[in-house]
Amino acid sequence: MNAAILVFPGINREQDMARALTLAAGRAPILVWHAETELPAGTDLVVVPGGFSYGDYLRCGAIAARAPVMAAVRAFAARGGLVLGVCNGFQILCEAALLPGALMRNAGLKFICHDAYLRVERSDTPFTQGYNAGQVIRLPVAHGEGNYVADAETIARLEGEGRIVFRYSSPDGALTPEWNINGSIYAIAGILNERGNVLGMMPHPENHVEAEIGCTDGRGLFAGLTSFLAA
Repeated sequence: MNAAILVFPGINREQDMARALTLAAGRAPILVWHAETELPAGTDLVVVPGGFSYGDYLRCGAIAARAPVMAAVRAFAARGGLVLGVCNGFQILCEAALLPGALMRNAGLKFICHDAYLRVERSDTPFTQGYNAGQVIRLPVAHGEGNYVADAETIARLEGEGRIVFRYSSPDGALTPEWNINGSIYAIAGILNERGNVLGMMPHPENHVEAEIGCTDGRGLFAGLTSFLAA
């Protein structure tokens, strides 16, 4: 798997993501600075990592979405290339119109930083084939603007087309308000684009891949991607 990780001023999870990808694929990804206009030749996967690009000025991800490298990312996605956005990366993908909707202030108006439980809705995507549909996994979150919103037509389309792949849930998979940590509509934690090759998610799978941390539930995402791209 040849992965490229985008780096913007203020991004701070690129090394965590590089570590997770290296452990999964046995090959270090290439870090790509935001001012570049092309992706490395042979790129299989583009990752937009978490952090606080440009200090979260204006709207989270709004400045990064207009960086030179994003034109190459749009072209890559249009050709069917896989794109993963995590946390601030999810915000950037929405601002870049690679995914619908927007991430707003958390319902509690506070930054949250702790583990969350997610229910995997589908296991037949390149990003989730390392899990079972209905499986509940535990991943950390760290965001102040993770409350996913979209208009009613978009939500109906996401639901009808099976493009919601992760939802915040209880440890046993129940979708109840007290486990919807940021107030996202329909407990949405991760969505796909229409083609199914772009995923945005708020929780951080890259931080739960090593047993020393105490949980390895993030491994499934990276193992699934590696297997998909090796097929």
